Amino acid sequence: MTTRVPAKVLRKVPRTSRRAQYSASTKRALIDVAGELFTEQGYAGTSLDEIVAGARVTKGALYHHFSGKQALFESVFEDVETNSAKAIRKAVRDNNEDPWEKTLSGLRAFLDVVQEPAYRRIVIQEGPAILGYERFREQEERSTFGIVQEIVSSVLSSSTYELEDSMVQTFSRVFFGAMSAAGSSVSEAEDPGLASAQVETAITFILRGLQSLADSGVTLRDPEELVPVDGAEQEPGPLDGVDRD
Repeated sequence: MTTRVPAKVLRKVPRTSRRAQYSASTKRALIDVAGELFTEQGYAGTSLDEIVAGARVTKGALYHHFSGKQALFESVFEDVETNSAKAIRKAVRDNNEDPWEKTLSGLRAFLDVVQEPAYRRIVIQEGPAILGYERFREQEERSTFGIVQEIVSSVLSSSTYELEDSMVQTFSRVFFGAMSAAGSSVSEAEDPGLASAQVETAITFILRGLQSLADSGVTLRDPEELVPVDGAEQEPGPLDGVDRD
């Protein structure tokens, strides 16, 4: 026995679907146009009137999706970060070589991303001021930090190091901080291409050094051994913080 769906219900489904599709396309248009204008003119130089005119919607439609200009900027920021993260993650996963080479692929993809106009303007130049430092870091860690952590975990897992999760997190934080600072320096450089090459050279040197230490049997000292006990002073060695087997 089949159950008949009332005609009234059948008529409502496509109408609801069309409304949802229209709403989604409107929101998408607003984000796309706002992204272009924020990139070209900056946040302060872009008005909501320009955005709704470019998206061919009313200001009421804009306020239906966003509470205001800052909320729209945050959505644009998330969009840029999400697309950038996808590009970096793809570069890492498309590389079938060893984890060290995957790391370098991710680095190169990141350095390409930070030279893109939208990323430079919206994420690096405007993001911290518009979102506030805490919100900016929170958004950044949702995307870029996750990739950095994935890369670092992969590299450390392939080495001779046996680390607790807390130390993997520490390595990830250090590397993420270096990548963020490097990204800012590249985006603000007079010659981004040269600055990118310099950053790649420096970080590659550091990674190769870490790989060489791991391959030669150098192990990390237990961090607790570096904590002074009862005010006693420690005598640092030539490789303080690492041990040789």
